[in-house]
Amino acid sequence: AMPGRNFLFIPGPTNVPQRVRNAMAIEQEDMRAVDFPRFTLPLFEDLKKIFKTKTGRVFIFPSSGTGGWEAAISNTLSPGDKVLMSHFGHFSWLWVDMCQRHGLNVQALEVPWGEGVPVEKYAEILKADKNKEIKAVFVCQNETATGVTSDVAGVRKALNDANHPALLFVDGVSSVASIDFRMDEWGVDACVSGSQKGFMVPTGLGIVCVSQKALEARKSARLHRVFFSFDDMMTANDNGFFPYTPNTIYLRGLRESVNMLMEEGLENVFARHRRMATAVRKAVAAWGLKLVASDPKWYSDTVSAIYVPEGFDGNEMARHAYKFYNVALSISLGKIAGKAFRIGHLGDMNEMMILTPIAAAEMAMHDVGIKVKLGSGVGAAQEYLCSTKQQVRG
Repeated sequence: AMPGRNFLFIPGPTNVPQRVRNAMAIEQEDMRAVDFPRFTLPLFEDLKKIFKTKTGRVFIFPSSGTGGWEAAISNTLSPGDKVLMSHFGHFSWLWVDMCQRHGLNVQALEVPWGEGVPVEKYAEILKADKNKEIKAVFVCQNETATGVTSDVAGVRKALNDANHPALLFVDGVSSVASIDFRMDEWGVDACVSGSQKGFMVPTGLGIVCVSQKALEARKSARLHRVFFSFDDMMTANDNGFFPYTPNTIYLRGLRESVNMLMEEGLENVFARHRRMATAVRKAVAAWGLKLVASDPKWYSDTVSAIYVPEGFDGNEMARHAYKFYNVALSISLGKIAGKAFRIGHLGDMNEMMILTPIAAAEMAMHDVGIKVKLGSGVGAAQEYLCSTKQQVRG
């Protein structure tokens, strides 16, 4: 083991703030205790504020975001149901794969990696669906593999313009609590997230927010569900309990993380993420490198995927940074494996923290022979951060 700390800059799990760790440093408790609902019922209500919904409902499963996807799908759809999806990275593809394995009739649009949800194509397909056969439309709000953010509001507009009743599903795993998400305003029917990204809690909670329309759909949905059943959850959750053993310690951590998000103010959280992301983008430009996101409209404020020059391996470079500088940068996956590396810049993150992966990437690239001038990216990020300081505290 190296002296000093290991620095984590992957797009999740993210750094767990000391306040959250303190909140979880407690004895185990009885999840059927008579006073447990005094803790859980306000937590459900406050989570709705993070998703920006008044009319929706939040479920918390002991799972990762993948379990949240399964919950959203299995409670609302039936075998053979037609669904409209698109894939442009490893995680949007996994969601397509899950729907196929559930026996849904999937129309999956293949989009070049570096772009996001093809809103215009969705609009055409929805307008052409005169018999309203499409039951659900899927949007990956933030594709973690490529650092691409998509336009959820644009998809809602396409549904409205076509006067289409399909459910709108959003993968918010690496966006909720970091990038603006508006459940009610955008008419989203199910949004899936996880505890280990913007919520700053260890991996282990699948957090799903659903609309009344999605809850209504469960009455006719014929896919099987047991562990992920909304009905079982609702029966127990209404009284502040769970149908099976919840992860009480992580729920305590989640309570503290929601407190922190609400103290900072969601709009400030989003602005801070944009600022950290912009600092990384300034560094990338100074290095003379390119983001995988092919256009500024796709840029993600939670993760940047950065192409390395032809003939170099970005994953080898990331492993070098880990081995020699004790910094975890993220590797690239799937179609771009080795062609890029990723910097996660979400969750508990400030100026001094964001300079760390920039400095480490610069040093590791220098070591493996990529022509970057030491200090160039760090300098560009510093200049940007200095010129955009928030008001001095106090």
